[in-house]
Amino acid sequence: MIQQLLIVFARPIHTLIASVVGVTVFTVAVWLPNLILIGTVLTSNTATVIEKVQILISLYGGIATNFTIVSALYTILIAILFGAYSSLLVYYIRTVQTKSNDAVPVSAFGVGGVVSGFFGVGCAACGTFILTSLLTFSGASTFLILLPFGGQEFGFLGVGLLAYAVYSLLKKMNQPPVCSI
Repeated sequence: MIQQLLIVFARPIHTLIASVVGVTVFTVAVWLPNLILIGTVLTSNTATVIEKVQILISLYGGIATNFTIVSALYTILIAILFGAYSSLLVYYIRTVQTKSNDAVPVSAFGVGGVVSGFFGVGCAACGTFILTSLLTFSGASTFLILLPFGGQEFGFLGVGLLAYAVYSLLKKMNQPPVCSI
């Protein structure tokens, strides 16, 4: 499987896909708790474009200050795994070109991992950002109190699902593209 990873990422386009997707997922995760600030900065008439960009870049530092070590770690892992998964999936679709629906369950694990991971995104002060907002809206915010890690389980689940999706996709890539009799 490591050999398959080296084959895929030896191609610059797949490394680029993994990097762009990973950085995008990381950016969304880090900027999500600051959406109001980002909106205010971007619509400000007094700040220059350079100042706006500097503020947006400075928000990446929130991974060290607003996240716990555990939540920062699984946020980074989710970004890396989803970037790798996206690149592997593109490679798989382009090279194997199977006519069956074998890629559907693997894709479901990947999407499920990202969705679950984003439910666990949060900072040290406010806990899991999305999950808390959704549960407060539905009146079930006490659900988080019952969880042993305060909702960070969704981040762990996201990492697990994405790791399994990458593993499954690599396993499929090593199989011959014909039916076994």
